[in-house]
Amino acid sequence: MEKQIRDILEAPFAPEMIKQREGSYGQMLDYVEGWAVIQRLNEAFDGDWTFEIERFEILEDEVVVLGKFTANGVVKTQFGSSSITRAEDTGKPICLGDDLKGAATDAIKKCATLMGVALYLYNGQGATLVTVSEKEGAIFCSAGLPGSSSIGGVPQQTSNGEDGNGNSSRLTHKQLNYLIGLAESIKLDFKELNEESQKIYGVQVDQLSRKDASDFITVMKAKKGE
Repeated sequence: MEKQIRDILEAPFAPEMIKQREGSYGQMLDYVEGWAVIQRLNEAFDGDWTFEIERFEILEDEVVVLGKFTANGVVKTQFGSSSITRAEDTGKPICLGDDLKGAATDAIKKCATLMGVALYLYNGQGATLVTVSEKEGAIFCSAGLPGSSSIGGVPQQTSNGEDGNGNSSRLTHKQLNYLIGLAESIKLDFKELNEESQKIYGVQVDQLSRKDASDFITVMKAKKGE
């Protein structure tokens, strides 16, 4: 993939475009909305990309789709899902079409994540990747979520900023956004900011601890001349 396209895909979103929702275990998860991801894809590929649903399943409480994204010779396939919205009085589905559209948007976002779109919002442990098994023709999905205590035996960040073993917390989003702003002020893109972080601390910027992030802010301010 061309560097120019990759830089557009991996560029951080403006802080006001980052939303939060409650995850499965009560933790708050950061995300960007589907329209913002589609806008980013249009910008990167000049609108020259396609997305199609390869397969879908309607389960008891959710719909699941298998989507395929294609652009510039790159093909990404991912599952997306959406809960079935039911009428309160009858319990019957209100509009499965809307639920399927929601699942399709989820699949697009996950395909985009595989190319780096909004990847920095996650914890770097493959949080959006889905493992899939099939049984009696149905699709069963299992996805690790940022903020859960463990994914595949790897400690994850919890809602209080600590990993599953109670170790020191990761940087706050305020620190991350501040570092991104400092980098932009001295003409560094997000990739170059990551390279600088790896050179000093051995990890990408979104994996810094709060203490190292604070130190890194001091370093970046010195580079800016503050």
